[in-house]
Amino acid sequence: MAINAFPISSRIPRRALVTGGKARLGKAIVLALAEAGFDVAIHYRGDTDAAEETRKEVVALGRKACLLKADLAREEFVSPLVEQASAALGGPLGVLVNNASTFERDEWDDATKESWVGHMKPNLRAPFVLMQAFAKALPKDAEGMVLNMLDQRVWSLTPHFISYTVSKSALWTLTQTMALALAPHGIRVNAIGPGPALASVRQSEEQFARQCASVPLGHGTSPEEVARAALALLALPSVTGQMLALDGGQHLQWSPAAAAGSVLEE
Repeated sequence: MAINAFPISSRIPRRALVTGGKARLGKAIVLALAEAGFDVAIHYRGDTDAAEETRKEVVALGRKACLLKADLAREEFVSPLVEQASAALGGPLGVLVNNASTFERDEWDDATKESWVGHMKPNLRAPFVLMQAFAKALPKDAEGMVLNMLDQRVWSLTPHFISYTVSKSALWTLTQTMALALAPHGIRVNAIGPGPALASVRQSEEQFARQCASVPLGHGTSPEEVARAALALLALPSVTGQMLALDGGQHLQWSPAAAAGSVLEE
């Protein structure tokens, strides 16, 4: 069977908004969408130079691109993003990728109200506000897809990163709930749950390599694989309410003994 046996539906408007799209996994998804024929609104919070570089790469692929700077912890900046993206790109959006995320470590004994709210606003509330606006703006004769970037840990809980884990687990529940709610409106809602893909700011390259080697397949994922998975979900018209765990099988295992003494971002 040919790789293009499932082309992306022509009823999906070829315009997308990707939050946190300037770098890392977000940038890979932005470029994959551009290569697939989408104009892209690239949301970012800081580092305008990096965002501008990504915008130029989209333009070099022959697509329109715009930059939208906003702090997703502030709802007054979140609410207008869909409308701003549509206006800049010249029409309604067909794809929304909720990729931006706050990822800070806290534990049961040191988590604060500030760390809790600091994760819930950008990781849960902002995606919901954007999904609401996206669904309301989609023309009745069109189709759309929302892609929420989660984490394999929603299927393999650990006692660490309390606020982050709860925010992502709640977003997984919201993904399934919104898949049901928006199905009658022609909108599919799916998710990707990466495992180790890029080293975090808390890891050395050696620690990241050990983390990748520790999963069942002996390797993690890559930004390119995540981007290909995003396009695959976009092209499969019957898939909704699903999460692809791109993690080398990491969600199948975890134990305190295995992680003892490591810095594996449990």
